[in-house]
Amino acid sequence: MASITICDPDPRWATEFADLVGELHDLLGPTVLRIDHIGSTSVPNLPAKNILDLQATVADEAALGTVPGLLAAAGWVIRGNRCDHVVPGQPDDPAQWTKRLANEPDGRRRVNLHIRINGRANQRYALLFRDYLRAHPATAQAYGEFKRRAAQLPFESVGAYADLKDPVCDLVYLPAEEWAARTHWAG
Repeated sequence: MASITICDPDPRWATEFADLVGELHDLLGPTVLRIDHIGSTSVPNLPAKNILDLQATVADEAALGTVPGLLAAAGWVIRGNRCDHVVPGQPDDPAQWTKRLANEPDGRRRVNLHIRINGRANQRYALLFRDYLRAHPATAQAYGEFKRRAAQLPFESVGAYADLKDPVCDLVYLPAEEWAARTHWAG
């Protein structure tokens, strides 16, 4: 059984991201267009697993293939090709949801580095989800409470916990799309 621990919000998460982003820009150089703090640790006052989620945005498939090699040379653990879940009503083309995933080198602060292509549905999802929760603290609070309760359930794996969260995240993301259109959100 997997154990999921949801922590109280930690103001150090923003500083830890800032330290990591500089290091990653030095390592990856112009191969990445941007590196963003995403996921629950990027939303003020949101409980989260004590794992920083970062998104490295690349321009195209070639860069998506290059970044893992650069990371591996620096000791990052490459988890390979992945596919994010498809959101109802969004494009179901697998290319829109493809990513690479890497984790921190041994002995370092826990990190999930998601490498996604600029303009793809999954790249937009991560940024819009974060920004919507930042702009809607009551929604973030409700999502945090769901995560705390869900973490108390028995799971075969951390992936099973993520699978449970996906439709709840979609319930946040779908109105986030409407909000983005209304506010001219630019990501």
